[in-house]
Amino acid sequence: MTAAAPPESAAPPQRLRLRRPDDWHVHLRDRALLQMVAPATARSFGRAIVMPNLSPPITTVAAAMAYGARIRAALPDGSHFTPLLTAYLTDTIDPAEIERGHREGVFTACKLYPAHATTNAAAGVTDLARIAPVLATMERIGMPLLIHGEVTDAEIDIFDREAVFIERHLAPLLARHPGLKVVLEHITTADSVAFVRQAGPNLAATITPHHLHINRNAMFQGGLRPDFYCLPVAKRERHRLALRQAATSGEPSFFLGTDSAPHPRSAKESACGCAGIYNAPFALESYAAVFEQEGTLDRLEAFASLHGPAFYGLPLNDGHITLVREPHTVPPRLHGNAADGAATTLVPFHAGQVLHWRLADDG
Repeated sequence: MTAAAPPESAAPPQRLRLRRPDDWHVHLRDRALLQMVAPATARSFGRAIVMPNLSPPITTVAAAMAYGARIRAALPDGSHFTPLLTAYLTDTIDPAEIERGHREGVFTACKLYPAHATTNAAAGVTDLARIAPVLATMERIGMPLLIHGEVTDAEIDIFDREAVFIERHLAPLLARHPGLKVVLEHITTADSVAFVRQAGPNLAATITPHHLHINRNAMFQGGLRPDFYCLPVAKRERHRLALRQAATSGEPSFFLGTDSAPHPRSAKESACGCAGIYNAPFALESYAAVFEQEGTLDRLEAFASLHGPAFYGLPLNDGHITLVREPHTVPPRLHGNAADGAATTLVPFHAGQVLHWRLADDG
């Protein structure tokens, strides 16, 4: 008997309509660079958690309000994008200022940078014990803590700093503050995936597009590649695969956070190049590529648009966006002139590569 022919697989979708997503971790910078990059995030996302590591950092309600005004001034006319501002935690920050900012709707969350962990983190926290009153206040008022989860000890290998942070600092922190809502941001390891899964509903994690696409080899292929240098650095392939499985799993503890971090060419290609990957212009297209490769396009909306608002206790966005199947080549360079006349060149993630999904202009 001849076996029946297998049924033909369904044709791949040509359009994806998603509730407008949010970016739960983005760097919009300031001044000329802010004016250049803010429209890219606003085009794709309804809201974004904006990082406070400016110079000087955002540590007061007044500074946050002024920064929010600068962001809104940099947006195109008619934009409906909402920046969600954060406070930069320092050893001496006032818990009353944090509570007032949250009560008045200025601060959505607080950001914890271990001192010297990344760009503009010199003023970060040197010891969690120093901010115990702030953490107790945040736990009481239901204010999320966003963590750059790496130790900075010189004796710890840079590829192990995330795993060591979980063991030394995050696990004890959650035990001391069981009611505190925490986001472990831009996770890069299988260790983080496993920890988030077993920690309970008060811990979540964001995952970037670049950590889903590249492993640590990308920084060294054909020479030193500064455009793939970010913090936390990309890890081994097994970690990348664990992140892809987590992002596409449909589990509500994992959601979208680009960690888009633009730097001009002079800052990336220098004697001490800056850490950061600028992925905002094609972030949704990049995520869509991963979900399609994993056969889980039906879960992209939950990851991009549903899980984050649920964790933060915010309403879903009203509008929608549309991705269309249309191959296009990502420009190798993006050139811009800010309102003050400053010329800036940025290299986007996927520069020169072909992506097979494009964000439609008509939503």
